[in-house]
Amino acid sequence: MSGTDGVKEKAAGAPRNLAVDSDNQVAIAKAGAISPLVELLTSGTAEAKEEAAGALRKLAVNSDNQVAIAKASAVPPLIDLLTSGTDVAKVNAAAALWILAYNSDNDIAIVNAGAIPPLVALLMPGTAGANEKAAAALWNLASSYQNKATIAKAGAIPLLV
Repeated sequence: MSGTDGVKEKAAGAPRNLAVDSDNQVAIAKAGAISPLVELLTSGTAEAKEEAAGALRKLAVNSDNQVAIAKASAVPPLIDLLTSGTDVAKVNAAAALWILAYNSDNDIAIVNAGAIPPLVALLMPGTAGANEKAAAALWNLASSYQNKATIAKAGAIPLLV
Protein backbone atom coordinates (compact mmCIF):
# COMPACT_ATOMS: atom_id res chain seq x y z
CA MET A 1 0.00 0.00 0.00
CA SER A 2 1.23 3.42 -0.81
CA GLY A 3 0.49 6.81 0.66
CA THR A 4 0.79 8.42 4.05
CA ASP A 5 0.38 6.46 7.25
CA GLY A 6 -3.15 7.84 7.57
CA VAL A 7 -4.04 6.72 4.07
CA LYS A 8 -2.68 3.24 4.76
CA GLU A 9 -4.66 3.01 8.00
CA LYS A 10 -7.93 3.95 6.32
CA ALA A 11 -7.17 1.84 3.25
CA ALA A 12 -6.68 -1.19 5.51
CA GLY A 13 -9.88 -0.45 7.40
CA ALA A 14 -12.06 -0.20 4.29
CA PRO A 15 -11.74 -3.90 3.34
CA ARG A 16 -12.58 -4.85 6.92
CA ASN A 17 -15.87 -3.00 6.66
CA LEU A 18 -16.58 -4.18 3.12
CA ALA A 19 -15.77 -7.83 3.90
CA VAL A 20 -18.92 -8.26 5.94
CA ASP A 21 -20.52 -9.21 2.62
CA SER A 22 -19.46 -12.61 1.21
CA ASP A 23 -19.32 -11.34 -2.38
CA ASN A 24 -17.04 -8.54 -1.25
CA GLN A 25 -14.76 -11.04 0.49
CA VAL A 26 -14.14 -12.68 -2.87
CA ALA A 27 -13.82 -9.37 -4.74
CA ILE A 28 -11.34 -7.93 -2.23
CA ALA A 29 -9.13 -11.00 -2.47
CA LYS A 30 -9.33 -11.02 -6.29
CA ALA A 31 -8.32 -7.35 -6.30
CA GLY A 32 -5.05 -8.33 -4.62
CA ALA A 33 -5.64 -6.88 -1.17
CA ILE A 34 -4.34 -9.80 0.90
CA SER A 35 -0.59 -9.31 0.36
CA PRO A 36 -0.61 -5.56 1.13
CA LEU A 37 -2.65 -6.24 4.27
CA VAL A 38 -0.13 -8.86 5.37
CA GLU A 39 2.69 -6.39 4.72
CA LEU A 40 0.97 -3.84 6.98
CA LEU A 41 1.00 -6.38 9.83
CA THR A 42 4.76 -5.83 10.07
CA SER A 43 5.41 -2.43 8.52
CA GLY A 44 2.36 -0.37 9.39
CA THR A 45 1.60 1.96 12.25
CA ALA A 46 -0.11 0.52 15.31
CA GLU A 47 -3.49 1.54 13.89
CA ALA A 48 -2.66 0.12 10.45
CA LYS A 49 -1.74 -3.19 12.09
CA GLU A 50 -5.07 -3.21 13.94
CA GLU A 51 -6.96 -2.50 10.73
CA ALA A 52 -4.99 -5.01 8.65
CA ALA A 53 -5.51 -7.78 11.21
CA GLY A 54 -9.21 -6.87 11.36
CA ALA A 55 -9.51 -6.97 7.58
CA LEU A 56 -7.77 -10.35 7.38
CA ARG A 57 -10.06 -11.59 10.13
CA LYS A 58 -13.13 -10.69 8.05
CA LEU A 59 -11.65 -11.95 4.76
CA ALA A 60 -10.79 -15.30 6.39
CA VAL A 61 -14.46 -16.16 6.71
CA ASN A 62 -14.23 -17.25 3.06
CA SER A 63 -12.56 -20.68 2.82
CA ASP A 64 -10.59 -19.79 -0.32
CA ASN A 65 -9.33 -16.68 1.42
CA GLN A 66 -8.19 -18.79 4.38
CA VAL A 67 -5.78 -20.55 2.03
CA ALA A 68 -4.70 -17.33 0.31
CA ILE A 69 -4.06 -15.55 3.61
CA ALA A 70 -1.88 -18.39 4.87
CA LYS A 71 -0.01 -18.56 1.54
CA ALA A 72 0.65 -14.82 1.85
CA SER A 73 2.58 -15.61 5.07
CA ALA A 74 0.11 -13.91 7.40
CA VAL A 75 0.39 -16.43 10.22
CA PRO A 76 3.78 -15.37 11.71
CA PRO A 77 2.98 -11.63 11.86
CA LEU A 78 -0.47 -12.38 13.30
CA ILE A 79 1.22 -14.43 16.01
CA ASP A 80 3.66 -11.57 16.66
CA LEU A 81 0.72 -9.21 17.18
CA LEU A 82 -0.56 -11.48 19.98
CA THR A 83 2.34 -10.28 22.10
CA SER A 84 3.45 -6.99 20.58
CA GLY A 85 0.25 -5.43 19.29
CA THR A 86 -2.18 -3.02 20.86
CA ASP A 87 -5.17 -4.47 22.68
CA VAL A 88 -7.25 -4.09 19.51
CA ALA A 89 -4.54 -5.72 17.38
CA LYS A 90 -4.37 -8.64 19.82
CA VAL A 91 -8.13 -9.19 19.57
CA ASN A 92 -8.08 -8.99 15.77
CA ALA A 93 -5.01 -11.22 15.44
CA ALA A 94 -6.43 -13.88 17.77
CA ALA A 95 -9.75 -13.76 15.91
CA ALA A 96 -8.00 -14.05 12.54
CA LEU A 97 -6.05 -17.09 13.76
CA TRP A 98 -9.25 -18.61 15.13
CA ILE A 99 -10.94 -18.34 11.73
CA LEU A 100 -7.85 -19.35 9.75
CA ALA A 101 -7.62 -22.52 11.87
CA TYR A 102 -10.86 -23.82 10.37
CA ASN A 103 -8.64 -24.93 7.48
CA SER A 104 -6.77 -28.08 8.56
CA ASP A 105 -3.55 -27.08 6.76
CA ASN A 106 -3.65 -23.68 8.42
CA ASP A 107 -4.30 -25.36 11.76
CA ILE A 108 -0.98 -27.18 11.50
CA ALA A 109 0.87 -24.08 10.23
CA ILE A 110 -0.50 -21.97 13.09
CA VAL A 111 0.69 -24.43 15.71
CA ASN A 112 4.05 -24.99 14.00
CA ALA A 113 4.60 -21.22 13.86
CA GLY A 114 4.34 -21.06 17.66
CA ALA A 115 0.85 -19.67 18.27
CA ILE A 116 -0.04 -21.78 21.30
CA PRO A 117 2.07 -20.01 23.99
CA PRO A 118 0.95 -16.47 23.09
CA LEU A 119 -2.67 -17.59 22.77
CA VAL A 120 -2.46 -19.19 26.22
CA ALA A 121 -0.86 -16.01 27.58
CA LEU A 122 -3.87 -14.04 26.33
CA LEU A 123 -6.09 -16.18 28.54
CA MET A 124 -4.49 -14.52 31.56
CA PRO A 125 -6.35 -11.56 33.04
CA GLY A 126 -6.29 -8.72 30.57
CA THR A 127 -8.31 -7.59 27.61
CA ALA A 128 -11.65 -9.37 27.68
CA GLY A 129 -11.94 -9.43 23.90
CA ALA A 130 -8.48 -10.94 23.53
CA ASN A 131 -9.31 -13.56 26.17
CA GLU A 132 -12.41 -14.61 24.28
CA LYS A 133 -10.75 -14.74 20.87
CA ALA A 134 -7.70 -16.59 22.23
CA ALA A 135 -10.00 -19.17 23.85
CA ALA A 136 -11.86 -19.53 20.55
CA ALA A 137 -8.61 -19.99 18.63
CA LEU A 138 -7.45 -22.64 21.11
CA TRP A 139 -10.86 -24.33 20.90
CA ASN A 140 -10.52 -24.53 17.13
CA LEU A 141 -6.89 -25.68 17.29
CA ALA A 142 -7.82 -28.32 19.89
CA SER A 143 -10.09 -30.01 17.39
CA SER A 144 -6.96 -31.53 15.81
CA TYR A 145 -5.67 -34.51 17.71
CA GLN A 146 -2.00 -33.58 17.31
CA ASN A 147 -2.59 -30.15 18.93
CA LYS A 148 -4.28 -31.34 22.11
CA ALA A 149 -1.06 -32.23 23.97
CA THR A 150 0.67 -29.02 22.88
CA ILE A 151 -2.20 -26.92 24.19
CA ALA A 152 -2.30 -28.82 27.49
CA LYS A 153 1.49 -28.60 27.95
CA ALA A 154 1.32 -24.84 27.40
CA GLY A 155 -0.84 -24.56 30.52
CA ALA A 156 -4.16 -23.78 28.86
CA ILE A 157 -6.36 -26.20 30.80
CA PRO A 158 -6.48 -24.37 34.16
CA LEU A 159 -7.06 -21.08 32.35
CA LEU A 160 -9.94 -22.50 30.33
CA VAL A 161 -11.85 -24.05 33.23
